[in-house]
Amino acid sequence: MSHAGTLRALVAELAAAGVREAVVCPGSRSTPLALAMAACAAIRTRVILDERSAGFFALGLARTSRRPVAIVVTSGTAVANLMPAVVEASLARVPLVLLTADRPAELQDRGAPQTIDQAGIFGTHVKWTSELPLFDGEPTTIAHVRGVAGRAVATAMAGPAGPVHLNVPFREPLLPDGPLALRADEVPERPFVRAFVGRPRLTDAEVAELAARIGTTERGLIVAGPDDDPRLLDALPRLADATGFPILADPLSGFRTGPHDRSMVMARADLLCRPGPWLDDHLPELVIRTGAMPTAKPILELLTRAKPELIVLDGDGGWREPALLAATFIHADPAGTIARLADRLGGGRSDTEYGGHWRQAEDAAERAMTAWLAALDEPFEGAPFPALAAALPDGAVLWSGSSMPVRDMDAWLPSTSRAISARANRGANGIDGVISSALGAAASGAPTALVLGDVSFLHDATALGTARQLGLPLAIVLVDNDGGGIFSFLPQAQPAAAIPGTGLPEHYEMLFGTPHGTDLPAVVRAFGAGYRAAGARDLREAIGWALGQPGVSVVHLRTDRARNLALHREVAAVVQRALAELPPEISGPPRSSRGEPVVLTRTEER
Repeated sequence: MSHAGTLRALVAELAAAGVREAVVCPGSRSTPLALAMAACAAIRTRVILDERSAGFFALGLARTSRRPVAIVVTSGTAVANLMPAVVEASLARVPLVLLTADRPAELQDRGAPQTIDQAGIFGTHVKWTSELPLFDGEPTTIAHVRGVAGRAVATAMAGPAGPVHLNVPFREPLLPDGPLALRADEVPERPFVRAFVGRPRLTDAEVAELAARIGTTERGLIVAGPDDDPRLLDALPRLADATGFPILADPLSGFRTGPHDRSMVMARADLLCRPGPWLDDHLPELVIRTGAMPTAKPILELLTRAKPELIVLDGDGGWREPALLAATFIHADPAGTIARLADRLGGGRSDTEYGGHWRQAEDAAERAMTAWLAALDEPFEGAPFPALAAALPDGAVLWSGSSMPVRDMDAWLPSTSRAISARANRGANGIDGVISSALGAAASGAPTALVLGDVSFLHDATALGTARQLGLPLAIVLVDNDGGGIFSFLPQAQPAAAIPGTGLPEHYEMLFGTPHGTDLPAVVRAFGAGYRAAGARDLREAIGWALGQPGVSVVHLRTDRARNLALHREVAAVVQRALAELPPEISGPPRSSRGEPVVLTRTEER
């Protein structure tokens, strides 16, 4: 087990985030934390014997200095003795970072000495609590620990200020396996997590600083994730014009559909961001993100691979960043902040070479996908979305199931001027309650359509009775592949999973494919809903029929799981061929003003 690298990262991030003082109480299990604090020249460490006194000492120090102070204690009742000071810090709004050492999971609830349940021990008296993993020196662990440490300091300082709690388990041996010395000049100039928090509006100086960082970057992208703020529809295109950054628009962001400026919107990002020569030449140096993480896994993989400088705008105070990248979080009104950045940067950069390459790649992908789908003479699970985009009126709601359908909506919902609101349950991404959620949307009076899979349909089939009871209209496209089609895309279904002793592939159908064999037309008719089967050639006509019915009507599109996987791979290959056929000045890397290829430099993980 490697303690040293992760310990150095933890302490370096605390120092970079603004911690300059630490109070340490003696203990055995906290040995790694105590040594790491003492080895950091950027943090002054004081030792106090009694944890209760140490907590109040740190509180007084933090309140007077107006800076966060770290407290390190060992496990057991040592943690409980911090409670009085934690309560006072909470009510007095004093920033403290509590680092409590703990036994590992295998020693919990087994009668191990000096072991109590420390998870959530401070309850509502801390602003935030996090259980850190065992320190193993893995890059993902180091990135996670740095992210948690930076978030902890930012949360402690954000108004109203207060204490936060990081519980840190350690296995024996407790002595670090490498050097811990961290000089003051080794503290990163910019923390792994930087945050503008605690106020709804950035200062003019902060806006100028961000604008300077953005304005000096040529290779930038805007990733618009799921979001319900309509003000972004005006603000974000202005920023795209001011920077030349393309907008990779998740269908749930609202940017794909509507009369707003869509000139910089990339609707085919799911396929454009797949690995290949074109993407290799167009990796971003900086990414601005709004909303939740996008549906498309290729975008997450692009971020993980390119490691761009990342700016996350989240006015709700969120910390959504699963790529484990160094990031700047802005907890201020996103639309207002973006508008001020656009004003500061000015306009007229929408014709940058980098942005132009993305737009031409988008056009090539659009043409290739449209032609491929038009020539296809068999059912395809992505087909309902372009058909619905053409059929739904302004003001309509398009709801999607949370498994394969939302991914197909991401890939296949085109950019259109029709004011269609795309929706899905992507908070927890569950497949339950989808029909009921769509009925809730229909209750608002908006024409509503739903695309979902057969397993999700069975989870919520009784909602058809609710629709009849309430007299609600809903057009449903039921994509039926008799089981869990999404698993066909995952490693469990791939040839590499056929390893003796794993239960694969012999148990794949039972555990993952899960064919149910249910007579779905009978279920639909049992609840009094309209029913119509459809294939590749009459899908659009069937959708038009369903939208014209007064109650719930189901269009049944039967597909094959194995064939569906093959078709998805086929269209991905078609797009890659289209990108490869672009002229060299577009398919290759953008060039500098002197005609030289741009050398990509990336922000390193700190």
